[in-house]
Amino acid sequence: MDPSAQNQNSADSSLAALRQKIDSIEMPPELKNSISEIISRLDRLSSQGFFSEEFEKLRHYIDWVAKVPWAKRVERPIDLTTIKAILDKNHFGMDNVKERILEYMSVIKLRAARNEGIVRAPIICLVGLVGTGKTTFAYALSEALGRPIARIPFGGLGSARDLRGESRLHLEAQPGYVVRALCDSGVKNPIILLDEIDRVTEEARADIMGVLVELLDPSQNNRFLDHFIDYPVDLSEVMFIATANNTGNLATAVMDRLEPIQMPSYSDDEKTHIAQEYLFPKALEAAGMDPALITINPDLWPSIIRPLGYDAGIRTLNRTIEGIVRKVALMIVTGQAKSVSLNADNIKSFLPKW
Repeated sequence: MDPSAQNQNSADSSLAALRQKIDSIEMPPELKNSISEIISRLDRLSSQGFFSEEFEKLRHYIDWVAKVPWAKRVERPIDLTTIKAILDKNHFGMDNVKERILEYMSVIKLRAARNEGIVRAPIICLVGLVGTGKTTFAYALSEALGRPIARIPFGGLGSARDLRGESRLHLEAQPGYVVRALCDSGVKNPIILLDEIDRVTEEARADIMGVLVELLDPSQNNRFLDHFIDYPVDLSEVMFIATANNTGNLATAVMDRLEPIQMPSYSDDEKTHIAQEYLFPKALEAAGMDPALITINPDLWPSIIRPLGYDAGIRTLNRTIEGIVRKVALMIVTGQAKSVSLNADNIKSFLPKW
């Protein structure tokens, strides 16, 4: 067979596969028509030697368009009792945040019963010191609502293009973090965690805050434009949860669109409760250890909570408890002990020595 004819047949076959793929994807009709026109233009270019590069760009683009959940959403009946129970299981306290979520879900349930359409989710910003549970609350909320969650890390973010994507004219281009988070979740009504929005670089702060204003504005985010997808993406059903250590670096326009909720530092009594009811059982489960193999004298918790002094959050406490459990696991596995009881005489050997 003539090589040029063989190449033409290969091009025709590849284009036919692309047409078949876009026909199988549920997407806006205008976008589907636009892609069909590009395929037709490629068909004309296939005999002029430009086919290979343009085809790869288009295939890369269609692969991403196929991942965007244009219509798929989580449909889960709202059970307020279950939601509250899951939130309480994962986090002690945080009553203001939990109450706000329950209010929002109550409104959704009422409107769904009356077929009144989509309810705009509140955009909550959890503000507090490191280790106070801001990020982990978002994941607990994902479990409670039965919605997938995707995280966008803003710490050190240096360009608004990271959020909006790059033009698909470049072969290595891809969508921005926002659309990628939507694709990772697989539905159009996920939870998207905007983590540490106060920690973007100073040089890019103004541009990134401008994108956040659009992202968080209910009147604009139903047509969010990613430069790679180059077609408006509906983010109106996304539930955004933002976190920040403080709000001093956030633009006023961004703050106007957020509902800031302060995450208080934990008292020693609260930390003791969290350690006994949440962290210690979770550490035992993660280590595959029978709770009967380790006992802790209740009088030791102040030493465990503050091995190195005061800490506002519980991250250090969690690491301390995990370290204790690992040391006990090593003793049991190596035959040094069949069970371990922590007391005032041996506790220092189990605590960190930084």
